[in-house]
Amino acid sequence: MNAIDEAAVNTIRFLAVDAVEKASSGHPGLPMGGAPMGYTLWSRFLKHCPDDPNWADRDRFVLSAGHGSMLLYALLHLFGYDLPLEEIKNFRQWGSRTPGHPEYGHTPGVETTTGPLGQGFANAVGMAIAERRLAAEFNRPGYPLVDHYTYVYSGDGCMMEGITSEAASLAGHLKLGKLICFYDDNKISIDGSTDIAFTEDVGKRFEAYGWQVLRVKEGNRMEIIAEAVSEARQETDRPSLIMVRTEIGYGSPGKQGTAGVHGAPLGAEEVVETKKNLGWPQEPAFYVPPEVYDHFGRLKETLRARKEEWSALWSDYRSEYPELADKWENWFSGQVPEKLADDDRLWDFGDQPLATRAASGQVMQILAEYLPNMIGGSADLNSSTKTGLKQFGDFQADNPSGSNINFGVREHAMAAILSGLFLHGGLRPFCSTFLVFFDYMKPSVRLAALMGLPVTYVYTHDSIALGEDGPTHQPVEHLSHLRSIPNMHVLRPADGRETAAAWLHALQRRCGPTALILSRQKLPQLVGTGKEALRGAYVVSREKGKSPDLILIASGSELNLALQARRELEDKGHNVRVVSMVSRELFLAQDQEYREAVLPSAVERRLIIEAALPAGWESFTGRKGAVFGLNEFGASAPGPVVMEKRGFTVENLVKQAEALTG
Repeated sequence: MNAIDEAAVNTIRFLAVDAVEKASSGHPGLPMGGAPMGYTLWSRFLKHCPDDPNWADRDRFVLSAGHGSMLLYALLHLFGYDLPLEEIKNFRQWGSRTPGHPEYGHTPGVETTTGPLGQGFANAVGMAIAERRLAAEFNRPGYPLVDHYTYVYSGDGCMMEGITSEAASLAGHLKLGKLICFYDDNKISIDGSTDIAFTEDVGKRFEAYGWQVLRVKEGNRMEIIAEAVSEARQETDRPSLIMVRTEIGYGSPGKQGTAGVHGAPLGAEEVVETKKNLGWPQEPAFYVPPEVYDHFGRLKETLRARKEEWSALWSDYRSEYPELADKWENWFSGQVPEKLADDDRLWDFGDQPLATRAASGQVMQILAEYLPNMIGGSADLNSSTKTGLKQFGDFQADNPSGSNINFGVREHAMAAILSGLFLHGGLRPFCSTFLVFFDYMKPSVRLAALMGLPVTYVYTHDSIALGEDGPTHQPVEHLSHLRSIPNMHVLRPADGRETAAAWLHALQRRCGPTALILSRQKLPQLVGTGKEALRGAYVVSREKGKSPDLILIASGSELNLALQARRELEDKGHNVRVVSMVSRELFLAQDQEYREAVLPSAVERRLIIEAALPAGWESFTGRKGAVFGLNEFGASAPGPVVMEKRGFTVENLVKQAEALTG
């Protein structure tokens, strides 16, 4: 390590140490031990552009071990991203651009939100898939428009998490040779040595997944690290795991190699001793030697030149392949063609009953004609969820042009990979499974909502009407759980036309994820449904008099029950309105005038009908209303029998409604 490299590495270390010390909170150990690894990658290999953090052909760097955020922030600052030293000094403070864990869209240069361990690793797999898919679509001889690597930095905790195993297995199967993972193998966890719970041979595990495994025995040996990266980049048929043996908290005389430096400041005295030990000035805090800034400035100029070379390549590409260039811009724009919503095929389902999962499958084939950058798949359930894009082939190692991803039974990784696909840019990702298996996906879904990613989750087999598979597969609390996630839109359509509207909303949404909740059982095509579902809720059957004395509100498969109950209630002299509540979130986003027109506040008797946990409906019931839902699990029996035994019959709904009006 030459003098300037050593100064750069120690600058990274002590920016982290000082930031954590000032905040009295954070994780100094990883940046102190991993600084040589991060610096080697960023200074010698990483293709990026601080002036244009969103450059399409940049290498992606994901800090899966997000607790070590100061490693990333220090690198971003030194390379000249829009992250001034004042932001480093404001680490973990209100309003700063240096939150405790990296947040996508908040800090320039941060590729994804990480912190929950293993999430970043799986996101990176999605990014590597996207690179492969886009390269197959757009590259032409002499025009490697898409030609970059995805690097991920993981720690022991990431390697313990099940999501990493799921994602690594799929990455090996797909032979993602441009995916390179650094494993910061410091053998320390919060509770002490990893030996207390984690003694497997990680390298052999990854070899079994089909990865190339390289080992660096000394984490401060930058030349050895660089040799490993070069070797990893030469491997085209396997992703690479570079196991780097580091010392957590390197340089701290009293805490190096201990759990005490993982998640707490060094303390004032230990900071002094550490700076003495590594020959660093005691004052001022947050010291960056002028020659280090100069060094990073020169590196930035080299990076800028690489970006300019690519821009020239793009200009020539546009001249030689104008149609492909237009396609590129369309794929990366995120726009939905206006004429899509007016395609009559989208709204034509005939008169035959159809499961909304089947209606969704029919809609998806039309959507993909307009949006050929749709990509996704299911957790080994395409025949059940109906999400296969029939004309687009499977994405496999030998067919990177395919758009259907076989995720296998890996729900958690599937959801995180989906986020990575979107974060990369250029693609419109979706995934699917049974609604009950949302449980396996929840951490990744939550992070997608936090990041505001417009990805689409297709959840089928949506209620106890699933039937014979029994309560293990019949979702009850899952709708409430999904709706409780901030920034999540949940749509439960009642027939084909509402399903088409739900898909349109999912594709038009730009600031967060959408969950489509679909039935296994066939449902009738209803009168009065259609595009108005895009407003979340609407009157699907109006009262006969001037004002209703009762409003029935239902979603999904229960809407037909509500319409049947309405007829019987009207025969008994009641004036009833039926409202389809496709999405509570969308309805609440409408203006007050529209909401009042659909649910007049003067009508206080309302019955809400949904075969799920009633939680969250309280604000819609009115003062004298009620929710008829489920506060217990289902049972194994034919679907209609389970629905009947749990009270979802026209007769019982009429009884429940009359109890409100009596």
